[in-house]
Amino acid sequence: MSDGRDPSTAAPFDWNRAAAAPAPAPGGRSPLVGRLLAEGWAAVRAEDDAWPPFRRAARPVEVLDETLRDGIQGVSTVNPPFARKVELVHAMAAAGVDAMNLGLPAAGPRQFEDACLLAREIVAARLPLGLTAAARTIAADVEEVARVAERAGAPVVVYTFIGSSPIRHFVEGWGPDFLVRSVDEAARAAAAAGLPFCLVAEDATRAPPDMLRALFRAAVDAGAARLCLCDTTGHVTPPGVASLIAFARRELAALGAPRLELDWHGHNDRGLGLSAALWAVASGVERVHATALGVGERVGNSCLELLIDNLGRLGSRAAVPRERLAAYCEVASRALSWPIPKDHPIAGALAAGAGALTRGTEALAPMAGPLTRT
Repeated sequence: MSDGRDPSTAAPFDWNRAAAAPAPAPGGRSPLVGRLLAEGWAAVRAEDDAWPPFRRAARPVEVLDETLRDGIQGVSTVNPPFARKVELVHAMAAAGVDAMNLGLPAAGPRQFEDACLLAREIVAARLPLGLTAAARTIAADVEEVARVAERAGAPVVVYTFIGSSPIRHFVEGWGPDFLVRSVDEAARAAAAAGLPFCLVAEDATRAPPDMLRALFRAAVDAGAARLCLCDTTGHVTPPGVASLIAFARRELAALGAPRLELDWHGHNDRGLGLSAALWAVASGVERVHATALGVGERVGNSCLELLIDNLGRLGSRAAVPRERLAAYCEVASRALSWPIPKDHPIAGALAAGAGALTRGTEALAPMAGPLTRT
């Protein structure tokens, strides 16, 4: 028997088709010339800067490690023993991670206890990691995060998530009023506990502008500290990233919250997770999420160690020695029972071999001239 819902309402919006690509530069040069038609982006000209303009951020972009939340939700990874989790958070700090997700405390007793103990370890060891935790947009979940913060004696940013795309609303039977009420409920619970909250718009890359506009307004009205745009199905291409972020900036400015900070959270279903994360940084987000070795649901998330390495090379944040990133990968591999691929660019056996080959070639360089002269 039909419940009266119209399946046509589940059709997703495609942010990949919402904007034209940048106009080509005259003469085939690389300066950014032309106009991104991404919801009002201004034309930008930078004679000496290649696109994307990674170095333009007022401060270094932050990286949030989602390994112990989204990463272990993948069916092929394991929820590590607590001792392995402690090793991993120390490796995060050494790898230059700025913040980490403690997990979803409301998911069960073990998740709650591990989140508490990890938060206390980070505080006691004075690790330079900001604390976040996930919650559905219901008061009970937020209250569990508040209990974690109380036990740790440290603030925890509540990342409250809710689906924003039509297909999720169709399946769940959610309407706009329900979504706004849910955001308000979660925000009130966070405010009562004295905790900042971030509204996480799940599947934002397939959500129509009107729905995102309503969620953004609800978040701003409720006093959100930040907003997270999610590519939950790994669907978006770089032009779609630019279009969505530009739209969010424009809408937040119209709501009187132009300085509300943006996060980017992406998956790798099309193999675009890393490139989308880099493009999000170039488009101006303040924080980007990733997981060790790219683990996570289905085929995984944006790969954290490659993200940090590339952002360092591009000047968006301080460079981290590759030895530290390789060590981070090794700790994550042990914790998650996840093998490091041989062709991993930083920690794989072939990467190490390539380094040795390069060094050997350099050592032979003085002989190259005579041997190759004709």
